[in-house]
Parts: sequence; C-alpha cells; structure tokens
Amino acid sequence: MEVEDRRSPAEVKPDRCGQLDVHLSPDDPSDETFKAEESDVPADLDWLEELSEEDDGVDDGDLAAMADGCKKRSYAETARMFKLRRNLDQLDCFHRQKEHDVLKAREKLKLCQQNIQSLLEQRDNLEREIEQQKVTDNSVALFRLRARHKHLCQKLQSEEELEGHINIELKQLELELSEVEVELGRCSLLRQEVQEEEQLFQVLKAQKAATRLQQEREASQNLQLKMKNLRDKQAAMLKKEKTECQRKIEEGRESRKIAAKYLKQTVKRMNQQEAERERQNQELLEKRLQAVKSLKTNIEATQENLQVQQSRARANAQKKEQLQRQLRESLQAQGINSMKHMYQQKQQQETKRKEGEFQESQKSKRVEIVSKILQEEQLTNRRQRKPALLLPKPSATEKFLSLRRASEKLPYYLDSVPPSAAEEKATIFRDFSDTSSSSSSSACSDVEDLEGTEENEEKVNHQIPTDSLAEPEFSGLWDQHIKKMPNENTTLVQTQLGQEKPPIASGKLNMTAKRNRGKELKGPPFISKPEVILFKDFDVGKMYKKKIVLTNISYAVINCKFLGVSPHLKNFFTINFQPPTLLSTGMSFDMQAIFQPMINEDLEGELQFASALGPFFVPIRCTVKKCILKVDSQFIDFGSHVVGQTISRTITLTNKGALATHFSLDSSTCLSPETSYVQMPPQVSTNTYEASSQNTATNNQNSPESIDAEDVQSKLQSRELSAGEQQEQSVSEGVKTVPGACLSSDLDTQTDQTPSDSSDIKLRDVRGGEIGSFESVKLEIIFTPTIPGETRLDFSFKFSDKTSKPIPIHVRGVAVSMPVWVLQPNIDLKICMFDRLYQDTIIVQSRASTALKLTFEVCQDMRKHMEILPKTGFIQAQSSFSAQLKFIPRRSLSKDAKFFDSDTGVLEVPMTVQVAGQVQPAHFTVHAIVTSSDLQFDHSEVDFGYCSIYQSVKSSIRLTNLSLLPQDFGFLGVPEFIEVQPNDGFGTLLPQETLEVDLIFSAQTAKEYVFQLSCKSGINRDFLLSCRAVGVHPPLELSHFLVQFGATAVGDQSTAMLFLSNRQTGRDQNRQPVSPGVKAPVMPRLFSFALPEDSDIDISPSAGRLLPGERCLVQVTFKPRLLDQEIKEEALRRLHRAKLLYESELEGNRLAEQEAKLEIPLEPSKGKKASVNPKNSKVSNEAEKGKQSESPDPGNIVPGSSWYEEAKASLLYSFRKRYREYTIPCFVSDGDPPEDDKLVQPAWSPFNTLYLKLQCPAVQPPLVVISNNGCNIINFHQVTVGERVIKRFTVQNISQESLDLSSSVLDMYSPFSLLNALRSIRPGEKHTLILAFSPTLEKKCCDMLEVRCQKMTLEMTLLGEGIVPAVTSSHNGDVLDFGYVLEKETASQVVKLQNSSAVAVSFRVMLASLSPFRPQGGADRVAFLLEEYANSHVHPAVGTQNYSGLSVFSVVPVEGSIPPGQSQEFTVTFQPDHPSVNYSDKLTIELMNKSKVCVMELKGAASSHSMYLCGGDPLTAPVESLLPPVITSEPQLTAESEVTESPTIPVLVTLKARCSSGAITPAVRELQVGCIRSTQTSKKGGEFYWDNVASLQQQGFNVEPSKGNVDTGQRRAIRITWTPHTGYKPYEVVQMCVPLTLKGDRMNVYRVTLMALVSTTAD
Repeated sequence: MEVEDRRSPAEVKPDRCGQLDVHLSPDDPSDETFKAEESDVPADLDWLEELSEEDDGVDDGDLAAMADGCKKRSYAETARMFKLRRNLDQLDCFHRQKEHDVLKAREKLKLCQQNIQSLLEQRDNLEREIEQQKVTDNSVALFRLRARHKHLCQKLQSEEELEGHINIELKQLELELSEVEVELGRCSLLRQEVQEEEQLFQVLKAQKAATRLQQEREASQNLQLKMKNLRDKQAAMLKKEKTECQRKIEEGRESRKIAAKYLKQTVKRMNQQEAERERQNQELLEKRLQAVKSLKTNIEATQENLQVQQSRARANAQKKEQLQRQLRESLQAQGINSMKHMYQQKQQQETKRKEGEFQESQKSKRVEIVSKILQEEQLTNRRQRKPALLLPKPSATEKFLSLRRASEKLPYYLDSVPPSAAEEKATIFRDFSDTSSSSSSSACSDVEDLEGTEENEEKVNHQIPTDSLAEPEFSGLWDQHIKKMPNENTTLVQTQLGQEKPPIASGKLNMTAKRNRGKELKGPPFISKPEVILFKDFDVGKMYKKKIVLTNISYAVINCKFLGVSPHLKNFFTINFQPPTLLSTGMSFDMQAIFQPMINEDLEGELQFASALGPFFVPIRCTVKKCILKVDSQFIDFGSHVVGQTISRTITLTNKGALATHFSLDSSTCLSPETSYVQMPPQVSTNTYEASSQNTATNNQNSPESIDAEDVQSKLQSRELSAGEQQEQSVSEGVKTVPGACLSSDLDTQTDQTPSDSSDIKLRDVRGGEIGSFESVKLEIIFTPTIPGETRLDFSFKFSDKTSKPIPIHVRGVAVSMPVWVLQPNIDLKICMFDRLYQDTIIVQSRASTALKLTFEVCQDMRKHMEILPKTGFIQAQSSFSAQLKFIPRRSLSKDAKFFDSDTGVLEVPMTVQVAGQVQPAHFTVHAIVTSSDLQFDHSEVDFGYCSIYQSVKSSIRLTNLSLLPQDFGFLGVPEFIEVQPNDGFGTLLPQETLEVDLIFSAQTAKEYVFQLSCKSGINRDFLLSCRAVGVHPPLELSHFLVQFGATAVGDQSTAMLFLSNRQTGRDQNRQPVSPGVKAPVMPRLFSFALPEDSDIDISPSAGRLLPGERCLVQVTFKPRLLDQEIKEEALRRLHRAKLLYESELEGNRLAEQEAKLEIPLEPSKGKKASVNPKNSKVSNEAEKGKQSESPDPGNIVPGSSWYEEAKASLLYSFRKRYREYTIPCFVSDGDPPEDDKLVQPAWSPFNTLYLKLQCPAVQPPLVVISNNGCNIINFHQVTVGERVIKRFTVQNISQESLDLSSSVLDMYSPFSLLNALRSIRPGEKHTLILAFSPTLEKKCCDMLEVRCQKMTLEMTLLGEGIVPAVTSSHNGDVLDFGYVLEKETASQVVKLQNSSAVAVSFRVMLASLSPFRPQGGADRVAFLLEEYANSHVHPAVGTQNYSGLSVFSVVPVEGSIPPGQSQEFTVTFQPDHPSVNYSDKLTIELMNKSKVCVMELKGAASSHSMYLCGGDPLTAPVESLLPPVITSEPQLTAESEVTESPTIPVLVTLKARCSSGAITPAVRELQVGCIRSTQTSKKGGEFYWDNVASLQQQGFNVEPSKGNVDTGQRRAIRITWTPHTGYKPYEVVQMCVPLTLKGDRMNVYRVTLMALVSTTAD
C-alpha cells in the first residue's frame, strides 16, 4: 500500500458561503430595526436567554467590578451583536470565495496560455519536420506529419477559443470581487463596533463561568458526601449478606447429606428396574429367534412335498390352459369374440366369489349381534339380582340425570373395541381372506371378538355398577349413537356457563310421581317430532329455522314449560315458544327453533322442558359440513394371466359428505409393490398371497391409530402368533422356495419395505383432483404382466381435509409364463457396417413334456438382408434348440426395410417363432446399428495459393469418420514437397470423430504444383484429395522466419533482433509463374508489418523503405499481459461469489433469529434481555445490506477500480502457463509510389508477402506488486518545491524459489530516489521499497525504475510534479505591536495566511525566543549591551522575558497544513508577568521547503497601572538585567501612607528646532497618554493634567492639552511645541522640568524634563 511520510495535522475547513442577500452599511443597524428583531430571535441564540436570566440571579458583589465599567447588557443588544457578526462573517466568506474564484480563473488562463505556447512550439517543430521530409521525399512520413499538423492546428484553435472564454470569465469575476471589496469598506466602522461589543461580552461570559465553577464545586462536595454515606451502607449490607450466605451454605450441606442417602436408594432401584427390562427384552428376542428357527426347519422338511405339489399344479395349469386354448379356438371358429366371452366368465366368477364373501360377513355380523345381546341380558340379570334396599331411593331429578349419563356412555359400552379398529379389522379380514378358508377364519375371529367383548364388558361393570341399560318405552339419545368429542372451544364454553344451572337441578319444581290411574309411565311425558333437532351441514353466518311438534303421550292432562337451551348453545339458538294450555293425551303443539351459527364446529345440546310428570329433554345436534369418503373395494385381485395380456379394473371413490375436498394418490409411503419372479401355478400364488395378506392385516391391527388400550394390544399379539402358525402351514403346503428376505418380512412386521415403481401394475394419469359433495370419481388400474410371478401394489388416497384419514388400496396379480420361449428375447448384433457379414445364435428353450415343431419366420422386408438356418425344426421335451442367424446389410436397407431408421442407423427387426400347439408365438427382436464406412474430407480440393520458397504454407483440412466404429487411416505416396501432420498422416478415428489434418507445403522452386493425396482406410478403401499451389520468389528476405521466445513472465518483456534485407540486384529477377519470362526491375521496396489486435507483440520499426542491397534491423518485443476482458470476467465471478456468500450469511442470520425467537418463550425471566438482541441483529443486517448495496455494477468495473485490480491480482496469483503463436505478415510493395503524387499508395503484391512466426510462452510472474492495488505506476502527484514526499510499494515473491532483488540506477539529476537497499526474499515473503520525490523546479517529472530478479524484470513508472507554493499573509507590516497590557493579563491578535496554490502547503511557526540555536543564559543580551548598543533606536530581536520562565509570546497553531485555496489563522498571544516596555520577539512562518512566508517582530509593553505615558526619549537600555529584581515585602498601608504620593517617574523629551536661512522652525514632539482596558479595573477611564503650565510658556514651551480625560482602551496625544523667544542664544539648551499627573486606578506622577535647542541638522 502506498504510504506517505508527509505530516499533516487536522485540516481546518472554513465555512463555505454563497452570495449574501443582505446589504450591510453602518447606518443599517438602527434602534428601530433591532427593536423589531427582538420578537424574532433565531433558534441558535436561545442560550442567550439563559445567560440573561443568570445575570439577574448573580449577587451584587460579583458585579461590583462591572458596575462602573459598563451598563448591564440587554438581550436585544447581545442578539444584535451576534447577528452583525454572522452577517460580517458571511460577507468575509463571500469575499474569500470571490478571491479564490479569481485566482482559479487566473490559473486556468495561465495554464491555457502555456498550452497555446506549447502547441505553437510543436507546430513549428512539425513544420520543420515536414520541410525535411519533403527534401528526403518520404511520402509515408510526409502524409503522417501532415495529418498530425492538421490535428495540431485544430487543437490550437480550440485552445485559443478557450483562452477568450476564460478572459471574459476572469473579467466578470474581478468585477464581482471589486464590488465585494467596496462593500467590505463600507462595513469597516460596523466591524469595529462589533469587535468592541464582543470583548465586553467575553468579559461577562468569563464571570458567569467562574460563578458556575463555584456552584459545581459545591455540588461535587455534596455528591462526595452522599457517596461516602452510600458506601458505608453498602459495606454494612455486604457484611449482612455474607453472614446470611454462610448460614445458607451450612444448611445446604446438611440437606445434601440427607438427599444423597435417598439418591443412592433411588439409583439402586432404577438399576434393578433397568436390569429387569433387559432380561425381559432378552427373553422376547430368544422367543423370536426360536420361532424363526422352527419356521425354517418346517420349510426345509416340506421342500420335497412342495416340489411334488408344484409339478402337479403345473400339470393342472397346462391342462387348464389347453382347455382354454381349445375353447378360444372353438369360439373363434364360431365367430364369437373369445376374449370378451372369457372376460364375462371371469366377471361372473368374481361376482359369485363376492356374494360368498358377503354371506360370510353377514354370518359373522349376526354372531356379533347375538353375542352382544347375550352380554346385555347377562348384565341386566346381574343387576336385577343385586339388593335394591341397600341403596337410598334416588329422587326423580337424580334418576333423570343418571339416565342421561347412561345414555351418553351407552355407545362406548356397546363396542368392545373402538369402531375404527373394528371396522378396519373386519374390512381387512373380509378382503384378504380366501373363499375356501373363509368359514373357519371367520369363526375363529368371531370367537376372539366375543372373548374381547366379554372382558371389556366386565371392566365396564366394575367401573359403573349403578348405571342401568334398561330401555324406556320411547327411544332416547342412546339410539342415535351420539359420541360427543369435546374440544377446546366447547370445553371453554361449558366452563364459562357451568355456573348456570337449570331450575330443575335446584329442586324448585314440585315433581309428582309418574303414575296416573294406576298406570306407570315409562319415559318422558312428551315426544318431539323430529325426535332429534338436527341441523346438518350448516354454514357459519346463515340462519336456519326448524319447526318442532311436541305431543303428549302421558295418561294425564298436563302442560309443559320451556326452561331453556343448554348453556353452551344460548348464543346460537332462539326458541319461539308459546306456552300451551292443558293438553290431553295425544294432543300436540308446535314451536320454532332458529339456529344462527357463529363458529364452524359440531354442537350438541338439548332443549329443557318441565311438566307435571317430570322434566324431559329434546336433543339438538348441529353438524358442520364434512367429508365422508369411501371406496367400493380396498382390495383388487386380478388373478392369474399369461405374460403379455392387459387387464384393467376400476375402483370408485365416493364422497357421501357435503364438503368437497382435494384427493391425491400417495405412492411415496404406501406404494410398496412386492414382485416374486418365481414361476408357479395360480393356486400356489394365491395361497402365498393369503399368508402375506394376513400379515398385512395384523400390521394394520397393530397400528397405533386403531388400538389404544394395552390389554387389547396383548390380545392382538396373541392373535398374531396364532395367525403366524396358520401362515407356516399354508406356506408349507403351497410354496416351493421362499427367499430369506421374504421370510424376515413376513415374520417381523416392523421392517420397512423400500418403495419402488411397479412395471406390471400401473395407474392411469389421474393422480389427483377435486371431489365434490355427493360425487364419485373412478380410477382405472391396469395390469400388464411382463415377468412371470406375483405382483403387488399398495397405494393410498390422501385428502386435503385433515379430518379424513387416508384410504389404503391393495392390488394383486399373478403372471404365468409360456411353455416355449426364446432364451435371449433381444439379440443385439451391436454396430454393423454395410456389405459385411455378421452371425449370431438363436436358442429356444422348452419346458413342455412333449416334442414340438418350431418354424422361424423372417419378415418379407428383411429377407434380402437376413436369414435364419434352419427355417424349421423340432425341439424335444425339456430341452433347447439352436438356429443360426446371418445378417448382411445392403445399401438398399433404408428402402427395403421399414424397421430401419436411416437418420440414426438403428435397426429393430421383430422375429417370431411359431410353435405347434401354442396359440401365442415366441417373439424375439434383432437389434443392430448399421453404419457406413466412409471417410469424408471437408474440402474436395486444397489450394495453397502463392507460397514463398523461403517459407511453408499450412492448410488445415478436416477428416471425418462417418462410421459409428473406429477406423484406421493413413496417407500413402506423399510427395517430398508436402508434409502431413499429425503422426505423419497415420492414425485412428473414433466414431463420428473429426480430425484436423495439417498439410504443410514447402515450395522448392518457383513453379506451379498440381497433385493428389491418397488416404487409405483400414478396410482397404481409398479416398483422394486434389491439391494445387504456386511457388514464388519474394524480393525481400528475413534473417529468421521463426522466433521462439523464452518463458516470459506476465509484466516482463523479451526482445528478439532480426534483419530484413533487400538482396535484389541487377542479376536477380522475380521469378513469378504468372509471367515467367519477365524480369523484375531493381527498385526500392516498402515494407509493413501487420500486427493482430490485442496482441502482446510489438515490432519496431513496423514500416519502412529498403533500397536494393540494403538491410534493416527489426526489433520484436513480446510483452505478455492480462487481457481486459479476462480481468472483467474474473471480477464478475468474484462479485457473484461475494453475493452468494452474503446471501448465505443472511440466510444463516435469518435462521439464527428464528431459532432465537423460538427459544425466547423458554426463558421468561430473560425476556427483557432477549428483546434487545433481535434489534441489534436487525441493525447489523441493515448495516450489512448497506455495505452490500455499495457493491459495484458490472458496468462500473473499469481499469483503476478496486474490483478490477483485485481481479487482476487474483489472475496473477492463479496464472499457470499460456502459450500462443502469432503469424505476422510483412507486406512488400512493388516499388515506390508515383513521383507526381507521393500520397498515392504503392501497389502491394500478395505473393511477395513474408510471414514471421512467433512462439510466445507466458508464465506466472515470480514477483508481483501487492500494494497500490497492484498498479505499477507510482504517482506522487503535485508536491511543493523543496518538500520531500516518501511513498512505499511492496513486492511479493509468489514463486517456489528464492529471488535476489536488484534495481536499475535512477538518473542522478532526477528528483526521484530509492532510499532502501534490496535483498533476497524467500517464497511468500514481501519486501517494501521506499521511494522519495524531492522536486527542485516547477515542472513535471517521470522516470522508470526496474526491479530485477533471476526470472523477470519488473518496471515501475514514477510520476510527479513540482509546484511552487503561493502563500500570502494578511499582515503587511514587519512589526506586530500589542501596545500596553496590564501585567499578568493577555492580549491576542490574528494573522491569516492564504494558500493560492493548487496543493496543500505545510508550514511551521518559529519564535526566536524558543529557537534551539539561541545562546543560552542571556549571552545575546550581554553581547548587545557591550558591542551593539550604539544607537538608542536599535533593539534586540528577543527582549524582556517573563520571570516565570514561560514564553511572553505564543502562537497557535505551531505547525500544520493549509489546503489548496483555503486560509489558516494564527493566533498570537501576549502574556507578560511583570511591567516592562522592552518585550519583543521575532515570529517566522516557514514552509516545508524552507521558504519564509512571514517574518515579523512582536512588540509589547506591560504596566502595573491602567494609565501609562509613552513617547519620550529612552533613558535606560532596551534589555533588562539578567536577574529579576529582588521582591521585597510591601509595607502595610496606613492612612498617612495613602495620602503620600508615589515616587515620580522621570521622562526626557528633547525638542530640536531647525534653523535654516536665518529662519527658525519650531520644534514639535508628542507624548501618548493611554488607559489600558482590563477586567481588573472597573473605572471607565482616567485623567491627566500638567502642573506649572505658566512657567513652561515663559520658556517658549506650549502644551496642548494641559489636562483631559482618556477612555478605557484609548490613547490621547499631548502635543509639545517649543518656539525660541526673541532673545534666544544659539546653541543654548533650554531645560525645564514639569510634573505630569496621571490619575487612574492609581495616581502616577511623571517628572517630564523638557530639553530644547536649535540645530541646523534637525529634521
């Protein structure tokens, strides 16, 4: 990275102001104006109000000093002062801006004039060059120079126009500057007034600061006292907490001892339980292993029996197939559709089978019903036998409530297992059971269900012994099978309304017995029609009405009273009930129920009525729209079919509900086909499937959705074991061999089966859709057996309705193979060529028990190309038969055979083998890819054109292998003047490969060549290629036609030197075949090298002229570099990677925020802290987004940008190797252009062109620049003349070996210099080079620095410009006088420097008193007193100094930098600590180039009193003693001492009157009486007066004024005039001593001695 050693302090940037809208004048600030402004004070002056309020609260003693000095300032005056200061500052800023604009315009004009001067010089030089080229008759250079001259004139004209424009602009700016300066002059008085007011304001502000400081100190002391008290309290609390903590620790130890005792017991008990569980698991595992071993033993023992049964089953299957074939043939002979007839028979058989299954299921249901009736009877008898007298007689209300609870729980008691599990078991059992064993299986299952029902009933009886199942005369709610499933909403409503109880529950109704006329009434006294008020499929927000009719069924005349609706239904129901009169038996009345649902869920409740015979209820049921989905069959059995047939079945999905839903076929989890590719009869396959189906049924029974109770699971496990034994028996009877994987899947129902796609059983394209309310959808399932064996397919219907459970579907089919088949149904002959013989063997296999006749048939189209021998044969029983296939593809194959695709060359011929006695023939297919054997050239003729005898011409042709097989080739009989590459013309072509073959022609003589090349393929086919060329002899010759550069690093360069010669003489001739008899004239030749675009090659000279026999030195330079396009592509890739990384970080942050939000509720105590973190993360994300948004556009990636340089550095680090070849043509002319017109281009002959071949390998640079974004240009920019700027650049060794660095020698007169030495750096190390630029002249400088190593030279370009600084000072004089100041007080003045140059200027402020070269110990003052005090007006540079050792004068700032076009203010402060009039110092402001901008003397005087007198002759030396005066203690003042006057101070005033030509001119001198403005005194001013004025007048002295007053901070002049009286003697000295009294804070008396004389030399 570039580093500068230039010290720059903090820059001070003044406010930039625009033009002022307010015109200032001394008359503007009138009283009326500021009174109006008091009401509208700007916001930035609000603090003045606070200051004015503080003024009111200040004690009178604090303001005693200011009482006499000035009046109390009002708020309006202060606001006026700040407004004036702001306006004056704006005017100053505007003046500075105008000055800057004028200076800038002058610089532009100066630069423009310099450019015009430079262009004029260039034009003169160019005109001289044009004259010289005209003399040498160089037309090419003359044309180029004239073009440059024209371009230069255009630039000169534009510069002159720009100069005129800048002149106009400069005049306008100077006019504006003059106007601003006039305005500044008008405001000078106003500025002086503002300064005085500011000084008064600063004094007042200092007093307020002192008062505030005192208040803050008092507040600080109070705060310290409070903190001390607080620390004492905290120490006491800590002591108390420590004691409490110690007590808790002791208690915790005791509690841990007690807990450890019980923890050991708990751990011991847990270990025992864990060991018991492990033992039980081990026993269960052993039982399972024993069951598997026993099953394998049974299978092995019954293998022989299985083989016999399988052979018998195959024989039966063959007989059955033969009968079916005979039936099919007879039906076809009769003209009946055999397929349709057989399909109808199968449908009838299927219908009969389903009827039998239905009857069996009806029987099983009857058995279940009977068993439940028997259970109910037993339960009723058992309860009737219990003594009823032991229980208290319940009231009517209690009976009613118990009856109601029993009716609600009755559906649970009627079902031994949950309905879902029972239905599932019944469905699976009904679908998967076989017809032959259905009765036994159903009986077994009925017995098991009966046992489970009895056990469940016993549990119910033990739980609720008091409930009764006796049914009343009229049916109640228990007949409706209502099972209320409470949810959160209904539970909440019941909880809220549970406190509201109907009046019947409180016993307020007088209930009478339900007996009338000796008859007992069973059930409610009224019945309703409908019995249940049902609102089915309602919509939220709609209103439903229903009429209800109540009928009196009692034996009495009664009426009823409506009590209300269930509490949780009050918000949804409105009952229109009019109380009826007394109703006789059989009479009825109606009422209306209005239902308006608000929530979308099922509701259940009741209408409560009261009558004389007791209360009764009318149930209410409200159901939402639901989906009730069913399929007509969950199991589809296709049966057994021969391979190749296609059978379809249809299943219907029906929605019996009112809610539509979307359905989809889910094959991801349920689709698990199991295909057994073992050939077996249909009966055996059916038995095998029964076993697997029973296992599937047990799996469904064990699903957690159907069974919840642990006892029911144990029963089902025992049921599985019994079913497993039946499976073992069935498998032992029907299965031949079963793989081990199938056994493990049948036994272990927990094993997952991997889903895979089934190729035999497929579904139609309908995979989902919408099924509306009360609609049905049909789905077609197709079974196309391709491989013999059993195939299964399991899938399920899934619905978007969450309440609807998936419906599983099971599909099964068995495929049976043919008795005679081809062992290889697909015969692949691979890739074949035309007109070549290919053979293969066809093997036919038979499993039949008799010999059969075979006939091989070849289709008519392929009989010319394919043949099978023998065509007919006999295959013996249980054996095979072989036939020979011959294939010779002809060229007419595409026309003869329709099975051949000429575009792809694919041939697929279906072949059949007719088998006697077999309806379906055996099919096989012959596959082949037929291709040609041609080799093709992309050109029919190759024309090499004109070829020089010095060079070779290469022409590339493309040889293509049109075949799909590899072919060998070779060029034979090649002439000696031509060369074939690669591999000398021999090789192998892969299928469809195209090889580029280079034909290199080298002419030996200048003549015409015509020949043919022969290419022979591996199958002895010839392919000819015609060629022609012309050999020529060019007039010019290169010393080398091939340049092989060495490996050159990127950024380095390699150079090669060549010679271009014109060897043409009078004896030579240009032997051209076009005109062989004509001799070429001897003449000069023009040449020009044509370089390719964006190449790394440079040739110098690239064009020129050669005379006969002359030769020219040509320099070829190879400079490898990175292309701009490559760098931009790399930058785009890096930008894309950065965006991807940023997006991944954002995604990670988003996921982390989501996790943090999920974890927040787990820690409620840390909620406040957690709520802050997301905000911080959001802020960080926004900051990251802001950074990411700053990433550049692809269009902004330009050279010099950071992305561009980073991509360039990345390519350099990853650069490996690059090899390029260039062929540079050198065009040679036929002669010079015509003499009459030199601008005409000469004729160029194409066959005289020379070609230079360059081989350019580029490698990775071992040395790269890593600072300054990898840029090789170090620009120091503009530097002030005399300054020294240091910059650094760092290089890194990126190679694998150490590099010894060295550098070139810079110009000794160059302002650039290398400050450090170079060294050897190891791989990966870095080295920093330090360069300095010290310009001595105002000019632009450029130099080259080469950093060399073993493998490359790194060039660095050094640029810089020297600028002479233009800095001016605002103080024009050489002396800066502070005047008189009270001792130990401060006075300041401001000096401003303006930088008008274009660069920042560094400065340094020096005081002579602080100079390190100043003599120590006051030696300079001693020398001054002894030697140099010859004149009283001469003073030393450094005068009196402070006794304290501090500097009398100080300057701020001491050093810094002034930006271009801006100014810097210096504050010079004078602070004496004792009275003296000889304070002085020397201030020097020096730039960094040692030039002094400002040198001034600093003077000041200090007085101990406010009144002072100055202007007399010096009576003492200007330098004080080296030692301070002895400080003595002041005596105590008494009343007498106060009256006595202070000692007088001597003052000498010499007056010299001039005498010239007898006339005497009076002498005049002035004394200055001043009053110092100070904060220590409160007086307004002082006064002075002379004593004995009359005596002065007698001696010719006149004093004006003789007395007067002096205001604070002002001076007043006293004019003393001496006029000699008439009797004056020449050279007589008149002396008079007069006291002058100054009265201020103290009365001082000056003894003024007036000494007068007449002199002829006086001024």
